Amino acid sequence: MASLPHRTWRWVIGRPLSSAQARKEEIGPIEGLSALSLDALTSVAYGPQAMVLVLAAAGLGALRLTLPITGAIVVLLAILVFSYRQVIEAYPRGGGAYAVSRENLGAGVSQVAAAALIVDYVLTVSVSIAAGVGALTSAFPALLPFTVPICLALLAVITVLNLRGLGSSARAFLVPTLLFIAGILAVVVVGLIHPFAAHAAQPGLSTLPARPLEVVGLLLVLKAFASGCSALTGVEAIANGVPQFRRPRVARAKQTELLLGVLLGVMLLGLATLIVRFHIGPRTGQTVLSQVTAASLGRNWAYYIVSITTTLVLGLAANTSFGGLPILGSLLARDNYLPHLFAIRDDRLVYSIGVWTLAIASGALLAVVGGNTDRLIPLFAIGVFTSFTLSQAGMVLHWWRIRPPGWRGRAGLNGLGAVMTAVATLIFLLTKFTAGGWVVVVAVPALIFLFRRVSTYYRRVAVTIGLSVVPKLPAKRRVLAIVPITNVSKVTAAALADALSIGDEVVAVHVQFTDDEKSALVAEWARWNPGVPLVTLRSPYHSVVRPILRYVRSTEARRGGHDLVVVLIPVVVPRRLRHRILHNQMDLVLDAVLHRRKDVVVARIPYRLED
Repeated sequence: MASLPHRTWRWVIGRPLSSAQARKEEIGPIEGLSALSLDALTSVAYGPQAMVLVLAAAGLGALRLTLPITGAIVVLLAILVFSYRQVIEAYPRGGGAYAVSRENLGAGVSQVAAAALIVDYVLTVSVSIAAGVGALTSAFPALLPFTVPICLALLAVITVLNLRGLGSSARAFLVPTLLFIAGILAVVVVGLIHPFAAHAAQPGLSTLPARPLEVVGLLLVLKAFASGCSALTGVEAIANGVPQFRRPRVARAKQTELLLGVLLGVMLLGLATLIVRFHIGPRTGQTVLSQVTAASLGRNWAYYIVSITTTLVLGLAANTSFGGLPILGSLLARDNYLPHLFAIRDDRLVYSIGVWTLAIASGALLAVVGGNTDRLIPLFAIGVFTSFTLSQAGMVLHWWRIRPPGWRGRAGLNGLGAVMTAVATLIFLLTKFTAGGWVVVVAVPALIFLFRRVSTYYRRVAVTIGLSVVPKLPAKRRVLAIVPITNVSKVTAAALADALSIGDEVVAVHVQFTDDEKSALVAEWARWNPGVPLVTLRSPYHSVVRPILRYVRSTEARRGGHDLVVVLIPVVVPRRLRHRILHNQMDLVLDAVLHRRKDVVVARIPYRLED
């Protein structure tokens, strides 16, 4: 019968799924929005605000540039959506920028893309959860001292849902996602047609500078464009998670990508129009989205529904990374850049090592920064825009290489996207390097170094074990089985039975210390007469390991043609875990010493106690 912890864990993550049941965890286009697009959709909560904060340095008049800059961002969004729809079709196994770079730009560049994506996925989880909890603690200040525990609790819930399967998390988050989309679209429609509180006073104090810049320079516009581009993070996640969709996977993934592009574009343009119409600027204690919502709907029940839904979905946006990183990790493992454990699906058909790795890394980052969004934002978007650039550049080479009808237009569009995302990446690096962006610049090369070390190890192992060489036919080896014993019992009998089944010769050994009285075991052994000789090893030292090790070494000279020594150690396994400490741990000590010898195999023979 399974233990209580095992039964509890099985209840939490669900029963094992057979391969035939895998379709239960696959997702459709609408579910793809909650599983793989929440990061991009919720970026409307901080993308426009990041742009407004930059433009505010030039005064209230510069905020009119919000709409044209947002238009340029939406054009880039359209380019990215088109490009990633092509990536989905060309690389249906998933991997996004990594798969494109590997095939078109080479192994070295693909490692850069993979490292950048991993950094972005970890930061996406951390930023999303910190932003959601930050909104919660703003509404309920009494919770502020518990920021980190609340962040980790939310992370734990998302992790468990993803260990159950992406389909489970997608279905759990679908209703909040649809409410969020409906709420933002309602804000835009009402605000454009007939706002309820367009001229109402906003709480908080304006943070517009007393002495704004006299001229809005190109650098400021580019910086605002780059900051606003943080609203595009998550666009690539669908291309990374194509294998998670129901068949036909490519068609459904492309539908989700297009749906994401349309929704995100409409929300960004709508909010930018309202920001200009309502003269929204940065204020203390108020986000830009909160101000737009209040001006459009008024501070009533609708405002609070949109605000609470936004808070909830911001926290859940971390799910995007849980849909993308495990698949990316499995591809890296198959290419020998990560441990092969990342390519193994568990009995819930989930790449659980990738899920756990992402959860642990994000949890550690949240703990280090104290759940503070402001300390995470400078790190955000650098990684994903690096992957954007490499993906676009790789698709240019992809079109040039296969040259289908109309390839020049597609390559030109991808080339334009590569230039625009490269400019945004460069501006991110220049403006955010000293504010914490240097961490990403260090983390990406560190991950690439890890990839190469893992790859080097696997290449060495392949040569050593002769993966590419047909081995010689296996020959039978003569085995000497040694069984250390302390008494005559059922445990000893079970160990000897196993030894007799595998050994050409079997010997039982017993250690007796010279200062002990004469052992009665020899006489008892003679009466039992199991057909196995007993060797008594006398030792002046109170060490069982030394005499057995010495005996194993001595058999080399007199074992008569035996090629291998197998030491079988009887181990009593009690039913309850707490009882294990009541038994000696001699098997651990013997194994630690004997396993170093190439011609010795050490095995434990468990004897499980009945109830």
